[in-house]
Formats: sequence, C-alpha cells, structure tokens
Amino acid sequence: MNGYLPHSPRETEEMLRTVGASSFEDLYAHVPKELLFEGELKLPDPLSEPELVRRFEELAAKNRRLTVFAGAGAYDRYVPPAIDYLVERGEFLTAYTPYQPEVSQGTLTAIFEYQTVVAELTGMDAANASMYDGGSALAEAVLMARAIKGRGDTVVVSSTVHPLYREVVKTYLYGYRDRYLEVPYDERGLTDLNLLEDLLKRHEVHALAVQYLNFFGFVEPLKEIGELAGRYGVPLVVVAEPISLSVLKPPGELGADVVVGEGQPLGIPLSFGGPYLGFFATRQKFVRKMPGRLVGMAEDVEGKRAFTLVLQTREQHIRRERATSNICSNQNLMALRAVIYTALLGPEGLRKVAALSASKARHLYKELLKRGFENPFDNERFLWEFPVRREDAPEVRKKLLGEGFLFGVDLKRFYPELKNALLVAVTEKRTKGEMDRLLSLL
Repeated sequence: MNGYLPHSPRETEEMLRTVGASSFEDLYAHVPKELLFEGELKLPDPLSEPELVRRFEELAAKNRRLTVFAGAGAYDRYVPPAIDYLVERGEFLTAYTPYQPEVSQGTLTAIFEYQTVVAELTGMDAANASMYDGGSALAEAVLMARAIKGRGDTVVVSSTVHPLYREVVKTYLYGYRDRYLEVPYDERGLTDLNLLEDLLKRHEVHALAVQYLNFFGFVEPLKEIGELAGRYGVPLVVVAEPISLSVLKPPGELGADVVVGEGQPLGIPLSFGGPYLGFFATRQKFVRKMPGRLVGMAEDVEGKRAFTLVLQTREQHIRRERATSNICSNQNLMALRAVIYTALLGPEGLRKVAALSASKARHLYKELLKRGFENPFDNERFLWEFPVRREDAPEVRKKLLGEGFLFGVDLKRFYPELKNALLVAVTEKRTKGEMDRLLSLL
C-alpha cells in the first residue's frame, strides 16, 4: 500500500501560515513539555497473521474475570445473547448514519424504534438518533439550553452530576467563556436546593443540569428542582439512568426540557469502557435546536410506509452558522443494541431488572452495615447504587481485588472530602453466592 500523504509540503506551509504558525510544533506548544513524547517509539517487529493471533491469545489469557460490585455510570448487566446475533444481520448492521433511505430501510426503522423507546422512557416528545456517550450528550444539551434561553452567561451544574460528565461540559464551554458554577450537595447527598435557588437568583443562568439517579445513586427531588427552574425561566437538563426510568416518574413529567444519559445499561457490555451510547430527548418545541439526526416515518411514492432522515443539523449538512452542533456521527450500532434489548425485555422485563437490582442492593447494603461500614449521608433513598464508608475501605478494596472482586469505586478520587468512602453497585447479575463470598471475605 502506498503512503497516504494528503497535502504537499507547499500546501502544509500555506495552512500553517494562515493560522499564524511556523511549524507543526507551534500547534501544540500549549501542551506541557513533560506530557510530550520524545525519541522513537519502541515498536515490535511485524508479525505474520498466525503469529499475531497467537500473540493476542496470550495477551487475552492474562485478563482476569472479576465479579463486579462497581458502577459509577457503567454497569455489569446481563446482555441476552440474541443481541449479538441480531446486530450482525445485514438489514441493520452499520456503525454510521444511513444517508440513502432507499437502501437503508432496515437501519432507519431500527433508529426510529430506538427514538421511540427513548422518548417513552424519558417522557419527552422526541429523541435523536443517538450521541457518542452520556458525557458528550450532557455537554451538547447544555449548549442547546443556551440556544433555547437565548441569553445568559452562566451554566449551573449540580455537584452530584457524574464528575467526568462535568469535566466534559467544562471542556465544551471553554470557547464560549460562559461562567460555570456548581451547586454543592447537602447532608443527604442531594443537590442543595437553597444554594441552588440562590444561584438562580443572583446570576443570568441559561442552563441548569442535574442527575437522576445522581452519582451517589440517590433519587434527586426532581419535581422541586423542576419547579425552581421554571420559576426562574431556566432550561432544565436532566441526566437520567435508563433502567431506573422503568420505575421512576419520567423527567418529562417533572419539568425537564432536555433529558440525556448513558445508554450502556441497555444491552451494551462493559468492554473496558466503550464504545457506549448517549441518548438525547427533548420537547417538540425545541426539536430544531437539537443536535444530531432525527429519523421520521413518512410514505413513499407508492403510499407505503417509509423512513428517512428528517432533521440533520450538523455543519456538514447545513450552513455552519445555522448548525446546532459539529458532532460528526451517531452511535448507530450501540443504539441498535439498546432497541433490541428493550424489545426483548419489554416494559415488564425492564421493571424486573430494576426490581432485582434494587432488592439485591438493599440486601448487600444491610449486610455491609453489620460489618462496620456506614453511610456517609443521611439518606437511604437509592435503588442499586449506594455509598459506604469504613476506615480501612481502600485497603479492603485492594485486598478484594486480589480475590477476584471489584468492590466499589473510590469516591475520594472525585470528592476529596469523602475519604475512605466507596460507591458500591449491585445489578441483577449478582448472585447470592457471590454476595455471600464477598461478605465472608469481609
């Protein structure tokens, strides 16, 4: 294969000159020197195909199968084998957007059904064809809220929103120079409503973002938060957990203007952190400000039901100044997994998953309290994820890892004040035998 050289030296020099740089190094001069690699990469010699397969088998054999009692946005849930089979069918299989509806009816139908599922779960009017992940979906929603409000220079985000999602939001806002403010949590591990109202009073806020269930696993008082947002005319963005929406009142009924979240629990394996799925839903009146794509149902020239892309608001499709986002793709393959999962389980199946997870989590929580753990918050309104604290929690977690258990996420990493606290999650996959062994080791 010939080398791929898209630009000639002269074209490269011209581009650098246009942006005021004299060399490629100038383009990343802002990166700290200690983060830059110097020298030559020590790559191994090339391998033949059989040798390469053998090498990867050797590496794969080193992986350890852990029993997972951790979540923090990615959950070890049961994935029906039917999903792996169905996603590989030619009618559906693509990781990209179908631009030719006449040859993509299967894919477009699946996306339409996915949008329907997301709209029903969230209680919103419309959902797009998916985003990259929960973090980017939240950041896009904050920018959309900015367009909805039309004025304001401040974004308010609850400190109980996933810490990594908050980092993504701050990165997105960098170019806008908007003021970014966080609402602290109270003694219950919930958004402090008094401090929230104070911020809404004192600042011209164009977006308010909260999480439901929040990062600690607690159920936020979304009705009261929605009423506050409505009173001050601030668009409310809610980060929601999809399985919980089968048993909790949907955000759309509690004042949300945009609902986003991570779709990984819907039939997508952990996969060492991705690829995942960002879902995004909003009210009908805001649809034209929504990023991404929207599949609609119509009729073809013969009067038959047909699906097509009815809204494409990225800058490649329309004038840049009218684009709502420069997001370049959707997560079609992951969205397909999600819609197959929800179709296989149905409403009752989703509720069963939620109920099993919640009852098992409640059992483990009570047993942990008997073994010297305590809840760092005055709150037990959780479903399947909860914080616990014990003086030796980090050491215990490390020892349990050696025994094949991934026990909780260290909260100090995200909240320095929560020293010796772990965020524990229990899904429907966890068995009594696994919990008994974990407790006996404790």
